[in-house]
Amino acid sequence: MTITKTTVRHEVLDPSLLGRPVHRLPVFAAQLRDDLTQAMRLNVNRRYWGSFQVDEVEFGRLDGSEARTRWLNFAAPAGNIAFSLERKVLLRVLNFRYGRSARAGDNAVAVVDENARVTATEERLSVALGQQLAATLAGRIESNLPAGATREADGEAIKYGVGTHPPKGTWVITVHLSDGELQGKCWFALDKNLMSDVLRGVLPERDATRKSSKNLGPLAARLQVGLNGRLVSKEVTLGMLFDLRVGDVIPVSLHRADVLLEDSRLFTAAVTEHKGKLCLTSFEDTE
Repeated sequence: MTITKTTVRHEVLDPSLLGRPVHRLPVFAAQLRDDLTQAMRLNVNRRYWGSFQVDEVEFGRLDGSEARTRWLNFAAPAGNIAFSLERKVLLRVLNFRYGRSARAGDNAVAVVDENARVTATEERLSVALGQQLAATLAGRIESNLPAGATREADGEAIKYGVGTHPPKGTWVITVHLSDGELQGKCWFALDKNLMSDVLRGVLPERDATRKSSKNLGPLAARLQVGLNGRLVSKEVTLGMLFDLRVGDVIPVSLHRADVLLEDSRLFTAAVTEHKGKLCLTSFEDTE
């Protein structure tokens, strides 16, 4: 009989994190996983992500030894989010986006060649995907903050800028993605301001009276749902689409907007401007 001696590895505590709710970060990770899954299934994003699944989301710290792709930087209302996506995932999305993933009824998937030359289309797609996912992350951070602590964005919520590799020790969120047999990752590196907001958002509610007051009222008044507003849509021929060039103008008429819950059209609404922002008003039931 062979006796194998094993030792338990204990996590080393970071003195700078003492007293902070780091142990509750898996709660935020689970929330973000659900948010990313839902965001990737929306019609506007499904044409990019296809059948990709979010398998796991986890927190960690950059130790400087990771092999990373190019980092992009996105400015959120409360701080900066650095984003990186494995190229094999990006190329799979690129193949799906432009119809090169698989033929109808064919189980074969286009081979991802990570040694291929980086194209301008690939770079633009990387920015588009980064904006999608970074906006979802920023939204989750914002929604977790206590009442009165949220920040209102001025203009565009997520702005793109060329980024550099985040420094060693930066908090990073690793998202594990899969599409069939292909498995890959993307990363979000958070600056100190955003990481502070994440930790503040996962703090347990300490005021019992305030917590109980939030539960008062009927369920219909407390149940929150997300609505999407579709301002305008226009059908064009495939030939016209391929003929478009930078600077071309597509004429559209802005009438009543559609208000959707997931994929269901519930209302129409008039589009107005209020303090420099577009707003929806005069809701009418679609039935």
